[in-house]
Amino acid sequence: MNYDIIVVGSGPGGYVTAIRASQLGFKTAIVERESLGGICLNWGCIPTKALLKSANVFEYLTHASDYGITVKEATADFSAMIDRSRGVANGMSAGIQFLMKKNKIDVLKGNGVIKAGKKVSVTDEAGATTEYTADKALIIATGARSRELPNLPQDGEKIIGYRQAMTLKSQPKKLVVVGSGAIGVEFAYFYNAIGTEVTIVEYLPNIVPVEDEDVSKQLEKSFKKAGINIMTKASVESVDTKGKGCVVTVKTEKGEEKIECDVVLSAVGIQANIENIGLEEVGIIVDKGRILTNEYYQTNIPGYYAIGDVIPGPALAHVASAEGIICVEQLAGHHPQPLDYGNIPGCTYCSPEIASVGMTEKAAKESGLEIKIGKFPFSASGKASAAGAKDGFVKLIFDAKYGEILGAHMIGANVTEMIAEIVAIRKLETTGEELIKTVHPHPTMSEAIMEAAAVAYGEVIHL
Repeated sequence: MNYDIIVVGSGPGGYVTAIRASQLGFKTAIVERESLGGICLNWGCIPTKALLKSANVFEYLTHASDYGITVKEATADFSAMIDRSRGVANGMSAGIQFLMKKNKIDVLKGNGVIKAGKKVSVTDEAGATTEYTADKALIIATGARSRELPNLPQDGEKIIGYRQAMTLKSQPKKLVVVGSGAIGVEFAYFYNAIGTEVTIVEYLPNIVPVEDEDVSKQLEKSFKKAGINIMTKASVESVDTKGKGCVVTVKTEKGEEKIECDVVLSAVGIQANIENIGLEEVGIIVDKGRILTNEYYQTNIPGYYAIGDVIPGPALAHVASAEGIICVEQLAGHHPQPLDYGNIPGCTYCSPEIASVGMTEKAAKESGLEIKIGKFPFSASGKASAAGAKDGFVKLIFDAKYGEILGAHMIGANVTEMIAEIVAIRKLETTGEELIKTVHPHPTMSEAIMEAAAVAYGEVIHL
């Protein structure tokens, strides 16, 4: 029952870590109590994108006349959309099973609890417990779950988290979404697009509050145009679930307001899965609900490592994967560069999509840097006009002295596919003037990146 490396948790942090460890010659095992792929593949990134694609296709059909096509009638089959989403998730999880076999990684099925001496005990569904030892390292990648507020306890039926939002038995007529981060606005878009009356309640002044303020304003404008009711500087005080539906009491600047709905979706963030996994017994230090590590993800106890949502930093699938790779490459004696958390892209897949990396305009100004800003609207893009997707823009922020790209903020169709260009050229320390001289294909949405740089330097052609 000995391995070189044991990974606890098989999400995009855990399974990627295990595969890379095996590639590097380590005898590897992975512990998982539910489905391989973790939240991302089964209840997060992948199945939500399947739902959003269904909503996107439905929107195309309902606006077919805008493209010169006559469709007599299109109806949203909610149950079929849910079934398709679950089918996509199940297929991806099966793909991870294949990857485990291909890379000769043992899957230890059950609930894992770490022990002293780099051991982990795994209790299966039948209640049988087996202990395993990691000679080299034990890596914690147990992920996170939907965070619950004291005044918004989730019952799984009327007050739900993201899991239930993907598997409701019937489509709600009215939905209140509490919180407007990525999870909140993605579900708000999905349900609104298929005909549910949606209200978003956000405590802060802007929706998607981590984004650049211009992006937040554009999304609010687009959402309101789509019929979504948005309440900012507002908080849910209570939810009365005694009746057939819910009565939500919302506190605003103007006073209290009551909203009736069928379901309340709590999308107020996530909470790390660090309870009851043995941290206290081993003596691993936790601060503010996250495990503390060094730049190579070692905890305060030698031989114990942690990656992904259980440690401080952005709770993103691609971040967890990168952290796991760096962790095991360091264990193998390689010398990987520590992860640059200042160059991590963030994507939100509502419509219009949002993608960003680096500093917001506000953060750049507060840093005291002299900056140049270039903003190119998709309304001036030939490809966007042809596609009927003119909402949004590309906004680039440059250091005026050196030309460094400090930040990029995009909102519009397919911008999640465009942000990687900025991430790559920021890593290569490309300047704004070099970006202007980089020939972009025409007509494409990505031309807007070159054009935004040209705006910043007073050289724009198409605006």
